Amino acid sequence: MKSSKPVRIGMVNFINTAPIYEVWKKTVQRSDWEIVAAPPSELNRLLYQDELDLGCVSSLEYAVHPQQYKIMGNLSISASGPVGSVFLFSRVEPDQLSDKLVLLSGQSQTSVSLVKIILEEFYSITPRYQVGNVMEHYQQEGGGDAVLAIGDEALRLLATNEYPIRLDLGEVWHQHTGLPFVFALWTVRVGFCDEQPEQLAAIHGELLRCLAEGQRDLQAISREVAPRIPMDREACWKYLKSIEYDFGPEKQQALKLFYEFLIKRNEADPAALPLKIYPEQV
Repeated sequence: MKSSKPVRIGMVNFINTAPIYEVWKKTVQRSDWEIVAAPPSELNRLLYQDELDLGCVSSLEYAVHPQQYKIMGNLSISASGPVGSVFLFSRVEPDQLSDKLVLLSGQSQTSVSLVKIILEEFYSITPRYQVGNVMEHYQQEGGGDAVLAIGDEALRLLATNEYPIRLDLGEVWHQHTGLPFVFALWTVRVGFCDEQPEQLAAIHGELLRCLAEGQRDLQAISREVAPRIPMDREACWKYLKSIEYDFGPEKQQALKLFYEFLIKRNEADPAALPLKIYPEQV
């Protein structure tokens, strides 16, 4: 079934999507495909409210509303070890954070759940949490005892010397589980998947093509996007090179473990497992 309305595609507006998004902007010219660029938490809301048809969203969003979505195969934002842009910045060691204030970024639900799992399940401590604007809080009040920052805001905080302790959450997860961590998924609404399979297949193919071209041209893309932080081009290249974009068996296993933690903590719908992946894997 064809629709006269453009397909609404959500794209994270952090530089970690640059290997896909920068190529897309230059090479995909489709008036029937509309890109909406926003932080993950905003894309989560838009996708759930049927204001997007598909998009790159927090991996938590699928776990909370699994009946609404399918996961698009071969695509993610993930890391096997340090991710370089999801940090708990702290003035004290993490095992000293009980009853202390941890300011949580409001830009990603996944990272909020991940830092709580790390602190409460791995370190066996319970801080006090507050969600807010990390950079605004830092600039006005100097931050709290610890700050969860993600994406471009984390890259900016890395350039300061305010917090001596810097826990890369991807690295901590890997140390405790031996698995990668999947921060974001490309997720499609079930209705769109059923009603416009040809459009979905075409978009999926273009995303994979853009990713392949972007990874081949990573030096040029790094030179282009580094000033947005701002950061050194070489540092930007090393950061983007460390991000992984596949969704193979190990990433699926890692995502399942994350969802098992969430379900145990009553933070996800048990129907999130088993994963529903488009196209179906045989």
